[in-house]
Amino acid sequence: MNNNNPNVIFNPLISAIQKVVLYETRTRLYLVGSNNRETRFRLLTIDRTQHDRLVIDENPNEYSALEIRRFVGSLGGQPKVTSAYGVLGFVRFLEGYYLILVTKRKSCAHLGMHLIYTIKDTVMVKVNEPTIALKTPHPYEERYKKMFQNIDLRSNFYFSYSYDLTRTLQYNYSAPRYVGPNVDIEVDEPLPEWDSLTNNVEKADERVDYAYRSCSRKRFVWNAFLLEPMKGIMLRDWLLEVTHGYISQSCISVFGRRVNVCLIARRSTRYAGTRFLKRGANFRGDVANEVETEQIVSDGHNMCSFTQMRGSVPSHWSQDISKMVPKPPIQLDISDPYAQTPARHFERLLFHYGSPLIMLNLVKKREKRQHENIIAKELVNSIRYLNQFLPPQHRMKYIPFDMARKSRGGGNVMTMLADIAEFVVQQNGMFFKARGLPLTFQTGIVRTNCVDCLDRTNTAQFAIGKCALGHQLERLGFIKSPNLEFDSVCVTMLENLYEEHGDTLALQYGGSQLVHRIKTYRKTAAWASQGNDIMQTLSRYYSNTFNDTEKQHSINLFLGYYIPSKSHSKQNQPIWELQSDYYMHNAYKPLSPRHETRLITDWVRMKIRKCLPYSCSDSNRIVKELFRVHTRDLEMIDGYSNYHQSFKWTELNEHISFEISQVALRHLSTFRTHYSPFQKQIQERKKPKNPSLTGQSSTSSTASNDSSSSSEADNTSTDEEFSASLSIKEQTHKQPKETETSITLETLLPPMKEVYGCKVSNPTKENMDIYKRYVQMSKLTSNASATAGPTQQQSASQPLIAANITQISRNMAGINLKPLSDYGTDSYLSVKPPTVSEESQRIYKEYCKSPRNFNAVPKIDEFDKLHRYVAML
Repeated sequence: MNNNNPNVIFNPLISAIQKVVLYETRTRLYLVGSNNRETRFRLLTIDRTQHDRLVIDENPNEYSALEIRRFVGSLGGQPKVTSAYGVLGFVRFLEGYYLILVTKRKSCAHLGMHLIYTIKDTVMVKVNEPTIALKTPHPYEERYKKMFQNIDLRSNFYFSYSYDLTRTLQYNYSAPRYVGPNVDIEVDEPLPEWDSLTNNVEKADERVDYAYRSCSRKRFVWNAFLLEPMKGIMLRDWLLEVTHGYISQSCISVFGRRVNVCLIARRSTRYAGTRFLKRGANFRGDVANEVETEQIVSDGHNMCSFTQMRGSVPSHWSQDISKMVPKPPIQLDISDPYAQTPARHFERLLFHYGSPLIMLNLVKKREKRQHENIIAKELVNSIRYLNQFLPPQHRMKYIPFDMARKSRGGGNVMTMLADIAEFVVQQNGMFFKARGLPLTFQTGIVRTNCVDCLDRTNTAQFAIGKCALGHQLERLGFIKSPNLEFDSVCVTMLENLYEEHGDTLALQYGGSQLVHRIKTYRKTAAWASQGNDIMQTLSRYYSNTFNDTEKQHSINLFLGYYIPSKSHSKQNQPIWELQSDYYMHNAYKPLSPRHETRLITDWVRMKIRKCLPYSCSDSNRIVKELFRVHTRDLEMIDGYSNYHQSFKWTELNEHISFEISQVALRHLSTFRTHYSPFQKQIQERKKPKNPSLTGQSSTSSTASNDSSSSSEADNTSTDEEFSASLSIKEQTHKQPKETETSITLETLLPPMKEVYGCKVSNPTKENMDIYKRYVQMSKLTSNASATAGPTQQQSASQPLIAANITQISRNMAGINLKPLSDYGTDSYLSVKPPTVSEESQRIYKEYCKSPRNFNAVPKIDEFDKLHRYVAML
């Protein structure tokens, strides 16, 4: 990879438009954009008198706060004012354009100093005011508008002013090789190697800073069509690109150090739609329900990420939904003997992620009636055919795993998935960035699919994410072994993140939440949750039957696959009268001459082959702008000020650290038996009195259940054999029984002799005799005052005192009491200060410095002490 020079730093440009104010007059719309501090302003003017046209005039000058106040004052009257945080773009149906603004936002995560926001509210403003002759609107205008607004922008849409959410962390930290928005990496010349550049510096190790504007991946930009009318804008900061999917962040505390775990899911805009209406792939290799999931772990300075994806089987298949059945039959629409559609899909994966590509197929392999196995055979044939034309070290690996049958057969599904996950992580690796250490990169990706890519796929992705999290924490230095225990605080937090991740994607694609959850396959779900599963199944069936068509129309309209027109020809029918949207997602585009001459067997371009196993996209990163900066204090790259925002007051409940802590509290259990987040928490479960609540009859036995499940599994043959390119052997993990030892102070703390120089031991017999005589002295001195009454105390005490003194003198015979400590001349008037050793002074100085380097990585020997302490808890 082309970023081995630690002295060359690339800083992303922070958007100069983070706040927008709209001023509406009868003839003009004025958009005033400002930076975060509201010290620099820009102006856009939109003409409202042009019917069916969008005329935008950008003022090239930059205004100060005083100048912009004078301009607003010169507008006259009382213009309508709308405050916003960004412009999502413009849309036109039949009667002019609408402006879409983000009016409410909320920070939901942060990556380093980059804040990530989710949209909470938007507003649509009519741009073109109709003239007197055109007062009657088109009858379809309002219907198209309502259909467009069915896409709820307040739900799961995200953006950032300084971080490119459409790209992975690995891509964003790669060095630029090409500059320009329309670069062709196969023709244009790249930038020289950064390791060979002198950068015109006096010292060899002198830092050099560059600023760049990222080139987003349009596949994950959901408002790309809405931003088309603004392409001529000179200042790119007006273009606010948003992604759709799921983003959430939680944290765990390891010895006071916060470890943030962020989950980012990006939904593709290509071949996007609902469950039964979008299946398989189109001719360009774009698959249905394609989601890229990235798991990022950071401790403040160091970051580690792992990327995986889900998507439908890349072939031409569908399901007939005309019949009201829960599982419509699967049918192959087009025969593809040379696997051209899968080839385009896999080539794109090799370009963006490198090799090896690992296909984890979770569909049923053996069935009484052919259903899911139809697409499984198609996928196997495609991979077998395409692997012939790849070098052996870069061939795709295919892993079949009949997850449904394994779960019904009573096997431990999560243990089997853990073995597969370990293989995947070892093959692909992960991206790791730490101070003073070279960067490591992820090569290749694991692609998981079942039929719907929802329930089984989410559980498999969690198993892979759990294994990846163990390796990430090991790389960051928090644990010595990458194996994480279920029911520990750390894994529980990750499981809840993936549960929300699966529910969100299932609602977007299937119309309901997950039916079979992670706990279902772990066999820890309560019997009562089966009722919820039934309700989710009915909800998904209802949504697919009655709501998916309208939802698909809204997606096609929002993404620009369908553009309304006033003409009523056969080519321009209203979208609700169309029989199918097939031509929208399979539009013919002529290939370039270079691609027309390629052979079918040459399905991977030479540029991609040369970069393997690394990602060709990461190795040849493209940026829109790149220039050198001579100071790190410029506002355009000052991520510290953009993150902390010390110039304004912020409520505690709006601060990102508070939000993440609240997410962590929601995900973690309140009762803990161990303080370490990596140890299993013991949960005491009382057996319910009613046996029906356990999901098992009071007369049934474990043997009967096992026999029934095994008989069901006997109808199908095993699917644990893998392809010729991969062979995984399941290993039996024998865990030795831990001997239960009582926890005492001696087992938790170091010996007293080592710390204080003395040792507490049982007293000898001689010392006990002395102590008893000492106690007897106390009794003799206290009996005189206790036995005499108030009136007789003065007269009767004298002979008793004389007798006690005689007894005390006898007890004191042979006893010489010496004080253990000699305070010398110290008194309440003056105290001589003690002498402090140099070692103690050094320890105290290090303690005083601890708040500054609180997030610094501890030393290895300190880690050993902490690890031993936690292990004994």
